[in-house]
Amino acid sequence: MFESLQTGLRSALKTLQGKAKLSEANMRDGLALVEQSLLEADVSYEVAKDFVARVADKALGEKVLLALNPTQQLIGIINQELINTLGPVDPAIPLRKDVTVLMMCGLQGSGKTTTCGKLAKLLAQNKKNCLLVAADLQRPAAIEQLHVIGNQVGVPVYSEPGAKDPIAVCTAAIQKAKAEQIPVVVLDTAGRLAIDEELMNQLVAIDERVHPDQVYLVVDGMTGQDAVNSAKAFNEALELDGVIMTKLDGDARGGALLSVKEVTGVPIKFIGTGEHLDALEPFRPEGMASRILGMGDILGLVDTVQKAVDMEQAKALEAKLAAGEFTLDDFKGQLRQVMQPGLMMKMMSMLPGMGQLTEHLNGEEAEGEMKRTLGIIDSMTLKERRNPKIIDPSRRNRIAAGAGVQVQDVNALIKQFDMMAPVMKAMAGKGMGQRMQALQELQQSGMFNPGGQMPKIKGDTGKRLTSKEKAELRKKREKELKKKKKEQGPRGAW
Repeated sequence: MFESLQTGLRSALKTLQGKAKLSEANMRDGLALVEQSLLEADVSYEVAKDFVARVADKALGEKVLLALNPTQQLIGIINQELINTLGPVDPAIPLRKDVTVLMMCGLQGSGKTTTCGKLAKLLAQNKKNCLLVAADLQRPAAIEQLHVIGNQVGVPVYSEPGAKDPIAVCTAAIQKAKAEQIPVVVLDTAGRLAIDEELMNQLVAIDERVHPDQVYLVVDGMTGQDAVNSAKAFNEALELDGVIMTKLDGDARGGALLSVKEVTGVPIKFIGTGEHLDALEPFRPEGMASRILGMGDILGLVDTVQKAVDMEQAKALEAKLAAGEFTLDDFKGQLRQVMQPGLMMKMMSMLPGMGQLTEHLNGEEAEGEMKRTLGIIDSMTLKERRNPKIIDPSRRNRIAAGAGVQVQDVNALIKQFDMMAPVMKAMAGKGMGQRMQALQELQQSGMFNPGGQMPKIKGDTGKRLTSKEKAELRKKREKELKKKKKEQGPRGAW
């Protein structure tokens, strides 16, 4: 989503790199490019002007101009100002002792009803039951849609067929939640194609009668500055507690995200990042600012991985790695867990320094490659998957034919695994910080570049061997090799 903004900011910062000394003149030139990239990303004119003015205030100080690495100083200032513009945000939902009422509002087409389901799923993941309320009586399809979504996420839906009064429906639903001790009620109110007096009057009436604890506005991130205008109008009528911005997985330029908080004073609480019902994330200004600048979002990545990965399988793999074991079966298991649509590209975009690489990759192509890799592994015998070293040329031909690929593809996979296995083993027992540092080192080494090679992973070499010890070790290896050849039988039979 932020591709154009990232490109613009990178270009602006590149103009300052390699300067023997930063002057006020060339710093102002760089900041003018920053402002241009913000405007091109559909950030509102006033917000872009104010943002650059704040950055200029700090960037043109003597401390930055005389710094040893002024470009890094400038990136730090821009990063902090992005965080200030987007935040502060507390994505937590304050819950009352009895029933907490959340009122959702928005225009038709913003994804309001689907977002109600996503919010219900997010609450369920945090061990909070909720009741969805079909209070959009203007559009019968919305009631039916909410029931379908409720079934998908396993959450009850309250509706009254033929009802005309949304206030009565909301009041009855809250009473039902109190009686059944359901801690959270989510009201799906009516929407319109455009803001009108009738819509606002109805929402104000519900707000005054029901007194919701939180009022959230759902806006479509792809509508650009119209999203900001909608937020402003709804906030004047209802006093919003937060905005949920949807469709941030699309090709929107991202300016609305940067403008909403600054223009309305209402924080973005959650962001929708896909069509699936689990694609709703608490909004973190720090992580979003880092991603805009191409610096990655490690906390976001950890959260994404934890949601995608089976923790029991992860523990079992960790134990195997600690014992120095990593097979093609383990590799296959890891691939399957990240083969959810779009997950790999999302994870890569969160890795520091990987933003530019994802520009050259097509999501469907990457997932197609993964499926082909799984096909090759599935064409191997259990013995081959556990010990790829026994895969001789005749076996490679058989595997290629079984998977419907070229022998070169099989060779490439085995080579990739041979390079990856020592890295996985080297990461065993390390903390998240050390693993991320190792990934960054691999990225900086050029391994992720087209045609890049995996660097050698040095193990513990221990003490230097004597000539006698080397000879004994060589004899032992030759003995093991003869034993393996006998087990394989003639012509590498399996």
